[in-house]
Amino acid sequence: MIKKEEIETGYSRREMMTIAAAREIKNGEIVFCGTGISMLAAMAAKNISAPQSTIFFETGAIDSRLDEVPLAVADSRVMHATAVNGGLAEAFATMQNRFTGSRVVGILGAAQIDIYGNLNSTAIGDYRQPEVRFSGSGGACDVASFVNRTIIFMQHEKRKFVEKLDYFTSPGWIDGPDGRQKIGLGSGGPETVITNLGVLRFAEESKKMYLAACYPGITPEEVQLNTGFTLDLEQAEVFPPPTSTELKILRQRCDPQRLILD
Repeated sequence: MIKKEEIETGYSRREMMTIAAAREIKNGEIVFCGTGISMLAAMAAKNISAPQSTIFFETGAIDSRLDEVPLAVADSRVMHATAVNGGLAEAFATMQNRFTGSRVVGILGAAQIDIYGNLNSTAIGDYRQPEVRFSGSGGACDVASFVNRTIIFMQHEKRKFVEKLDYFTSPGWIDGPDGRQKIGLGSGGPETVITNLGVLRFAEESKKMYLAACYPGITPEEVQLNTGFTLDLEQAEVFPPPTSTELKILRQRCDPQRLILD
């Protein structure tokens, strides 16, 4: 429980998103993260609420001592004081290892997401003649397919929260509760979507996305206006804002140069 006197009022939406994701990570979990805000969220969790979590990257660095936030997964800083400095094969073996796989949580981002948490990070428009082409899956499809659970970062806009993806890059719950099993994937899947407006989760029975919480000052109706499909708003609460301690660690320990926060 966050005490009233610990609540901080001066913070950015980006800081709120980072802390919201950090609160999702538990002690003992193995966090697979990419570049940018997902990396910062993993660092924040390790420094605030989950000191026994382990961060690893698709470039093969496992349990790095991140004294500074790296600018990319190939930044040499991800290899500083690691437990293991391997390669792509070692990174993906960690996800599927029978001893460690159940503790892996992936943090992903995308250009589009649908109501079942399926992701597009490939192209907008027709694949052969797209309006915009992105970098593609990278390791995202592997992460979404095999890790125990995923956290997804999104900017909350209608063009991103869509009825139908322009391209299906990475699996969420496919088309409902049995969707993953029908195509041979495990029981893991997306659990949380962190946006600049709030936190969304997936209903146990239908696996459809619903609004779990709005950030202070945001209404459920505002979230719905920025979503291209109908959300269940009935369970929406107000998300607890960052504490002064969380913000201090995020700003002074994790990203003092504000490489990601700005």
